[in-house]
Amino acid sequence: MHRHSRGCTTDSNPVGSYIKSMSYVPAAKVAQLKPCLIKLRAERTYFWCRCGRSATQPFCDGSHAGTDFQPLKYVSPSDEEVLLCACKRTGSPPFCDGAHTNLPGGSPLDDPESVANRAVRMVRRDGPRTTLNGACCVLSPALSAMAVRGSLRFCYLVSPELGAQHQTQLFMATRGESSPPLTFGDRHVILYIGAGSGAVNISGMSFEVKATDGVYVRPLESIELTAAPGDELQVYSLASPAGEIAWPDRMPDNFDAAYPERVARVDQAQRSATGPRYFQCLVDKRLGSTVITQFIGHIPRSKAAPHRHLYEEALIILSGEGFMWTESCKTSVRAGDVIFLPRKQLHSLQCTSAAGMDVVGVICPGDNPRITYYD
Repeated sequence: MHRHSRGCTTDSNPVGSYIKSMSYVPAAKVAQLKPCLIKLRAERTYFWCRCGRSATQPFCDGSHAGTDFQPLKYVSPSDEEVLLCACKRTGSPPFCDGAHTNLPGGSPLDDPESVANRAVRMVRRDGPRTTLNGACCVLSPALSAMAVRGSLRFCYLVSPELGAQHQTQLFMATRGESSPPLTFGDRHVILYIGAGSGAVNISGMSFEVKATDGVYVRPLESIELTAAPGDELQVYSLASPAGEIAWPDRMPDNFDAAYPERVARVDQAQRSATGPRYFQCLVDKRLGSTVITQFIGHIPRSKAAPHRHLYEEALIILSGEGFMWTESCKTSVRAGDVIFLPRKQLHSLQCTSAAGMDVVGVICPGDNPRITYYD
């Protein structure tokens, strides 16, 4: 990053003093309405621009001189690729936390009828898996071949064989007697109850669940699914890092009591705005999940501007319909579909339904679904 040599050094600050406080001054200038994708070097010291006036964003060039602002010192613990805030409104400086999405112009939309977009090729849905650019794909559990073990029917949706680096996702359904115990080994697991009601037994501890609930399972724990009488319990499971299912002979008694709360429920009071859209985190660090974050959200009729993430993402369409766009092609999506987005994949999800689209998503590794970046 030699072009920022005035803003970073391993010895001393060449542009003035700094402060270690992680607060920000609301009067700071908005340098730009998107974060800066930066590769940092291990043990190197950087000075993040706090005032927004620097010409070498996101780093300080001394333009704060004569103001009340001072740059923020950050020492990178390792070689890392990060998104640094350029709007100067983040609550976790120097990193972007998505605060720019709620500033005027910070959540740009795209015109699906533009000349460029009208030239994008439509990919016809044919079968359970539709592939777009890269490893991005749209999957239909309803059309997928199911394996059977006891009362459990299941299929793999996302796996390393299908292009994932950080996750394995399955669709599972059971009715009648309880499913056999299963485990993902030493992986973090998040469940989403897609339909029905019943109970999830986590290594000897039972939790009642219903549709739209999120459930967290700690590494090395096992699960057993039981549908309510006369009901079918449909569950989406995502494990990270990626891995295969294993089938213990019996349910082990190794529930991690250090994390007693495991079920997260939809609560309108916990919604967060991100431009015209909103979401609520279900399973995240509050329940102990440090690798995967699960959220549920709403998209009004619109098409987001094409963007990227530094995390892998999987989305389940709960209601509504529209299109999934990548660089040079698009395909239709509707309720019941699962979308897999590799890390850094350019994409845009368009909702065409007047009532909007509801989705549940899982990001890994990551903890904030608001953080996006643009080319």
